[in-house]
Amino acid sequence: ASLRPILCGCFAGQNANDLPTCEGAIQLAMEQTAYTLQGARCLVIGCGRIGALLARKLRALDAIVTVSARSARDFARIDAAGMQSLDTRHLAGQLGGFDLIFNTVPAPVLGASELAELSPDCLVIDLASLPGGISPDVALPPDCRVLHALSLPGRVAPLSAARAIHDTVCTILQEEGVL
Repeated sequence: ASLRPILCGCFAGQNANDLPTCEGAIQLAMEQTAYTLQGARCLVIGCGRIGALLARKLRALDAIVTVSARSARDFARIDAAGMQSLDTRHLAGQLGGFDLIFNTVPAPVLGASELAELSPDCLVIDLASLPGGISPDVALPPDCRVLHALSLPGRVAPLSAARAIHDTVCTILQEEGVL
């Protein structure tokens, strides 16, 4: 158990806005679905700071979590954390069984073929900065539900977000010798 944080290194190195982003994503999922997260089949696209933390939080809520990544190192970390993995470069043909998909990759990873295979009840929550994870030239299938959830820290935890910005600005000013 004491080796777990070392084995799950992609779950370390969080910044102050990562937590409110993940909590906001979970809040949106709970508000926008008619089922609990426990037992929900969730895909987190991307194993960066946000994706890794979100996967951990979803797993703690007893969701069935799959994380997509690109590197062998991330695949090993996902496996060590007891989650399933997919290759982000090869998502087509893999998405039909998910209830919730959270995208954290700020590049188009979901095109027409990927979106067409989603079940009608699947909710996609795109957390990525623009351009986001959905190809801009794709018309969404009729039953596809996508929420673009930008700026979650300021919306769900404004005091925490403001504190993070304040601390960052002060750190930069100290490093520049202004303070």
